[in-house]
Amino acid sequence: MGTLTVIATPIGNLGDVSPRTREALSAQEILCCEDTRHTGNLVSLLGIPRPALYVANHEFNERAMARRIVEWLDQGKKVGLCSDAGYPLVSDPGYPAVAAAIAAGHEIDVIPGASAAPLALIASGLPPSSYLFKGFPPRKPGHRRAFLEEDAASRHTLIFYESPFRVGKFLGEAREVLGDRQAAVCLELTKQFQRTLRGTLSQLAQRFQEAPPKGEAVIVIRGCSPREKEAPEGEDA
Repeated sequence: MGTLTVIATPIGNLGDVSPRTREALSAQEILCCEDTRHTGNLVSLLGIPRPALYVANHEFNERAMARRIVEWLDQGKKVGLCSDAGYPLVSDPGYPAVAAAIAAGHEIDVIPGASAAPLALIASGLPPSSYLFKGFPPRKPGHRRAFLEEDAASRHTLIFYESPFRVGKFLGEAREVLGDRQAAVCLELTKQFQRTLRGTLSQLAQRFQEAPPKGEAVIVIRGCSPREKEAPEGEDA
């Protein structure tokens, strides 16, 4: 049977590309990319040979592409899967391809690399012993509030990705649902101007409502403490 190679790519700093990543990118006959232009530019910057075929595997076609990927694997082709930054599947396309490949009896080989969620967790200064990665919140306010309420009583540290246009709004809604917990907003991770801002949700919400950041943010929020769980309904802990 074949092997689908899942390749993590840099989230900002090209220096994070390992020899294994270089080898994996150059060894594929077919490379399935979230954006073929983005990956083509990455391969060019790294100065490694281009795969014979680039194909798009994004959120709008990934279920159809999963069937094609299995067909290529059945034919013995070397097939790689990557997204624009970080790991495929982690708030990025790729899950249908991996699930279909496994169901068809093929192997999955994951080439490790940078990922924004664990970097932000460590930089936040919040408890790292257990955490929930929640990805991108829903865009609609009602759905977003319900999304936050799901884990309001969880003691795990919470990690979210968010668009720069909604960071301030999301932090404000998190304050309303979760209480004024300690949190951190990590920006430009691995890049020259990376920074982490820490404070309470209300402090951070005010800051980012006044001055939205550039680039996607990773938001880390402290889990619910036992004292917060025992607070009367409608009363801040």
